[in-house]
Amino acid sequence: MSLTNCRFYEEKYPDVDSLVMVNVRQVAEMGAYVKLLEYDNIDGMILLSELSRRRIRSIQKLIRVGRNEVVVVLRVDKEKGYIDLSKRRVSPEDVLKCEDRYNKAKMVHSIMRHVAEKTSTPMEDLYKSIGWPLDKKYGSSLDAFRISISNKSVWDEVEFANNVIKEELISYIGKRLTPQPTKVRADIEVTCFGYEGIDAVKNALRQAEARNTEDTQVKVKLVSPPLYVLTSQTLDKTIGITVLEEAIQEVTKAITAAGGTCSVKMAPKAVTENDDAELQALMDKRERENQEVSGDEDESEDDGIVAVDE
Repeated sequence: MSLTNCRFYEEKYPDVDSLVMVNVRQVAEMGAYVKLLEYDNIDGMILLSELSRRRIRSIQKLIRVGRNEVVVVLRVDKEKGYIDLSKRRVSPEDVLKCEDRYNKAKMVHSIMRHVAEKTSTPMEDLYKSIGWPLDKKYGSSLDAFRISISNKSVWDEVEFANNVIKEELISYIGKRLTPQPTKVRADIEVTCFGYEGIDAVKNALRQAEARNTEDTQVKVKLVSPPLYVLTSQTLDKTIGITVLEEAIQEVTKAITAAGGTCSVKMAPKAVTENDDAELQALMDKRERENQEVSGDEDESEDDGIVAVDE
């Protein structure tokens, strides 16, 4: 039994009419020879007549060596090992469905391979005791892995050969699948030239943090008046963007009521470490240009709302 080679699923062969992901290995006059990626690279063939619904003028334009393709199974001869496949009978919806399933199974396969190598356990043994039983219960063992990060009871019904396998699997799942927070940022300019302009700006920026909860925190940084940066850390980018959009609305409402303005210089978006580095460089530059702290900045630091974070 191979240590690191194994099919993704319990069945050794795909069922007729099922969708499978294949890799094209050779293109010939009769069709294309492929490997079924989810079934330990067993051979299959897409007949010429099953490549396209249209008249075939150039087979090379329809299918290329090295590419992955979603195909549907037409016939399976388990004794002779023949698997006939069709590309022309696959709809765009089928492609999306198959790609989603394949990507999930591929991630599981990667995790299983790691555990197999670290514990010197054949992958098929790991699939038999862990992967395939979880597939049956959860639809996908990847979903079970993700649930297990916060709910350890997932492992109660799994029969591990030994604790070394269990500990390595749980540890690696934590490293690979634990959601990482996304940083969302927006840049705004807030101005008010009225008699109490400074206090009006401070009050408006307070509104950005007024709805903070344990799960959604908005922070305000001063770059250099009138430019401020709003940031939020979140596991869901969409939620983070919505939170900042609502915060900007609150700031705009408050500053407008005081006779000032709020303009969005950069709409809320997920940012990278490079974006943060560019922001820090800009802040450093502005700080050098303004060695003497302005009155607005001084009062903001005392208030603790619009000061630059340490």
